[in-house]
Amino acid sequence: MKRATVGETGERELIKLIRRLFPSSRREVMRGIGDDAAVIRPGKTPWVLTKDLLVEDVDFRRSLHPPFLLGRKSLAVNLSDAAAMGARPALALLGLGLPPDLDLAWVREFLRGFRSRAREHGVDLVGGDLSASREIIVSVTVLATAAKTIGRGGARPGDRLYVSGTLGDAALGFALIEKGKAGGRAAAGLRRAFLDPSPRVELGLDLARLDLPSAMIDMSDGLSVDLAHLCEESGTGAEVDLARIPLSGEMVRLGGKKALDYALNGGEDFELLFAARPTRRNESRLEEMGRRHAVTPIGRIVAGRGLTAVHPDGARVKLAVRGYEHFRG
Repeated sequence: MKRATVGETGERELIKLIRRLFPSSRREVMRGIGDDAAVIRPGKTPWVLTKDLLVEDVDFRRSLHPPFLLGRKSLAVNLSDAAAMGARPALALLGLGLPPDLDLAWVREFLRGFRSRAREHGVDLVGGDLSASREIIVSVTVLATAAKTIGRGGARPGDRLYVSGTLGDAALGFALIEKGKAGGRAAAGLRRAFLDPSPRVELGLDLARLDLPSAMIDMSDGLSVDLAHLCEESGTGAEVDLARIPLSGEMVRLGGKKALDYALNGGEDFELLFAARPTRRNESRLEEMGRRHAVTPIGRIVAGRGLTAVHPDGARVKLAVRGYEHFRG
């Protein structure tokens, strides 16, 4: 019998395997595997815990990513997970695998970048680990606090779908950098979206404070993949109005015919995708929140399974899930 490989199994099935093998048995665990972060309640205040791993030549390229900005991004991706839970980040652990011949100046710049992002969000680095490795490996754990947490599994048919910011900018920014086409000032926002993303921590806190989302997820792998994750956890399907997908001016000018594909499947946006009940109360609170954050309605949650794309002419087609997945590229 042929033995299955990790690549053939895929990231999603591996997560399901881990989830089956490690069911939660402790009363203090409020949310375990399946959300952007775990939630535990060791005392009166819930703690949110999240971890991300960045591996050289898989998640970043040393030749393309300045160390200062990589330090900022390595913390930002964890802060984005905390934001998706409606939590305020507080503490961080940093693990580094470093080649022995790596220039110390690179490490200093990376740490300076990590520190600058931490200071922006009031995060204290309280520990970690170091090891020699063949390539650079960055492992970050963030602990956050939350009065009320939001998971992926609460969406119901009839809920409206919203996204923050604009989509696809990071993917197009990476494509331009990779091809050596900096794009000048016209593409500055695209490059920044990839190299130095801004986690939506304050938006996540506002959404939790207003008790708006029924479900929420951060978009790290692409709208199509992350919406599929949200729907899988909620046991629903979704419809996406393609005409409502928010695109930046730079994306419209430089993305060409691939603009919508970047927005749907590009990944690394680190924006928030959430569902909310269509009530007058929620509409009023969304209007209030809209004065501080850019949020766009893009569709709705429906009964059944699967994703549907609604074209401007009303045509409805199956929305393929084609964002990034580890082990399959």
